[in-house]
Amino acid sequence: MADVLYEDNHVIVAVKPPNMLSQADNTGDTDIQTLLKEYIRQEYRKPGNVYLGLVHRLDRPVGGLMVFARTSKAASRLSEQLRRHEMGREYLCVATGHAEDRFTLTDYLWKDPIQNKVAVCEADTKGAQQAVLHGRCLARRDGTSLCALKLETGRKHQIRAQMSHAGMPLWGDNKYGGGIRGQQIALWGYKLTFLHPVTRRIMRFYSMPEGNAWSLYADLLNVPEDTEEPESPKEIRLSDQAIRSMKGFNGKLYIQDESEPSQEEEREEDPEETGDMLL
Repeated sequence: MADVLYEDNHVIVAVKPPNMLSQADNTGDTDIQTLLKEYIRQEYRKPGNVYLGLVHRLDRPVGGLMVFARTSKAASRLSEQLRRHEMGREYLCVATGHAEDRFTLTDYLWKDPIQNKVAVCEADTKGAQQAVLHGRCLARRDGTSLCALKLETGRKHQIRAQMSHAGMPLWGDNKYGGGIRGQQIALWGYKLTFLHPVTRRIMRFYSMPEGNAWSLYADLLNVPEDTEEPESPKEIRLSDQAIRSMKGFNGKLYIQDESEPSQEEEREEDPEETGDMLL
């Protein structure tokens, strides 16, 4: 199941469930990009291949907000925002141990392709990449810390590796030392901000996690009033044939019931240069 919080002719914003792939791989397991492509194919009766650009990813065990591009031009403009750090992606996590009120982690990470992990290393290590994240602790309960995190860089497994190295491994993270078998990692992409690739409006979305370690902080996890999330999303069902073709998918998709875009929204214009967005 995936919830679509917003859709127009240019972008789709959806919530990726935990343990679902962002993009298809050689496992053949269900991925959110394929699910959304199939929804578009059925909803708009599009023959042949459906274009849906992947702008960014979330690790498989991690849930949260993702934006996809419905046109190549939108994909190019959103990717440029990501490169220029104009796209805001913020995360919530439950860390084991005590987190400071505010903290910044600056490390160098090295990819281990054999173990599919990254490790903190020295700056002069061959292949090392700098990784920077900023965090603030929102609450502490029962030996854990609820933290909001913002990335300066977007490295593979960055949050998980850096938090573990700093002595604050994420609850339920078996790969980086903060969990036990069967636990669900407590990391969630809860806030997404970007400039619409055509209208240039600031788009801001929130999604809050539930259950597992998040239950400890359930009273604090409230969607702010300025969220773009629809109050009554329209239920969308895929055909039985489409569902059978997607290994492991047995849920529903949701989409906001949007009116037709205005002529101004449809008109493609070259974007103006913008500075980094403040979230």
